[in-house]
Amino acid sequence: MTRSDLVARLAERFGQLTQRDAEFAVKTILDAMSEALAKGHRIEIRGFGSFSISRRPPRMGRNPRSGEQVLIPEKLVPHFKPGKALREAVDAREASDTQSPEAGAQ
Repeated sequence: MTRSDLVARLAERFGQLTQRDAEFAVKTILDAMSEALAKGHRIEIRGFGSFSISRRPPRMGRNPRSGEQVLIPEKLVPHFKPGKALREAVDAREASDTQSPEAGAQ
């Protein structure tokens, strides 16, 4: 699902929202989440998951072209941990997709 798909689905589901209002709502939420993560805060959405910042320590890498060793500096990266309800919903969907009709009859 893309951002524009989400906007379209919100506008469709809530008739009182115009496409423009739905787009503004999605942009506002995503901007607030980005800003919170940039400040180092943790975001938790019950039933969905949590977003946090993980630290990648500095390490030695290798330049693939020359083979020379290069120092890769420390990085702070966003990390998403799915909530229990999301994990179970995805797992249930995957199990129903992989189960064949013959397996259910046995």
